[in-house]
Amino acid sequence: MTTVVRKPAGFRQACDDARAGSRTVGLVPTMGALHEGHFSLIEEAKKRTDFVAVTIFVNPLQFGPGEDLDRYPRTLESDLAGCRERDVDVVFAPAPDSMYPAQFQTQVSIGELTKPLEGECRPAHFDGVTTVVAKLFNLAGPCTAMFGRKDYQQWKILSRMAHDLDMPIGVVGCPIVREPDGLALSSRNRYLSASERKRALGIVCGLRRAHDAWCEGEHSPDTLRSLAAEPVQSDFDRVDYVAAVDPDTLVKPAGPSSRVLIAVAAHLGTTRLIDNVVLGEDPRP
Repeated sequence: MTTVVRKPAGFRQACDDARAGSRTVGLVPTMGALHEGHFSLIEEAKKRTDFVAVTIFVNPLQFGPGEDLDRYPRTLESDLAGCRERDVDVVFAPAPDSMYPAQFQTQVSIGELTKPLEGECRPAHFDGVTTVVAKLFNLAGPCTAMFGRKDYQQWKILSRMAHDLDMPIGVVGCPIVREPDGLALSSRNRYLSASERKRALGIVCGLRRAHDAWCEGEHSPDTLRSLAAEPVQSDFDRVDYVAAVDPDTLVKPAGPSSRVLIAVAAHLGTTRLIDNVVLGEDPRP
């Protein structure tokens, strides 16, 4: 039976009680609007742990001016139904004032990993992410936390935060879940019109071109980036970045290497999509 709690103290107590009963805790932080990508994280948590906790919170701190906070999909009832179907043990669904009460002043900031890619386009974004996730980690206590690798930079930053601050949290990056045509699942996909949905495949085409070239022996970051960028620039209305970077440092490698992250962020109308592939590691998108 899935328990729904709204207050931080109740969530902490649920996780503490699970550990007191010799159960290991698996944490799946989300902003709701759950889809099969989220559900794959829940299934991974069930494989790795005995007690699965899902958090559903649209975090205002990670949205910048003019971004889609107000229209971000909020589908709590269907989200809860999906969690119940998958035997989630507890869902923490707090109100904003429970997470950020009056006079809240603390912010968690990570260094170099936040500066490239998303950091260049959304300067305050990751401070909002790390602050809310630090709170969730503190409330959940020792656990294993699942994050999707579609938000690759976020996963690396949260891993760094847990390591640097000696948090008793295992941070797991789980594979991207895709539609049959290759488009990465995202809560924002529901914003796309029919024509935009077709054009969105430009991002998949770009990643596949880079992946195919890599498999044929092309390891130049500049060439791989150019191959990935062409269909994105052709099909999308605006491109924030198409980058070929080191998967660990997120900066451009000096030359050919054994692994390269191709990361993309681009806009169709008012919808912003991100995607990536780690060449030398990931399967073809």
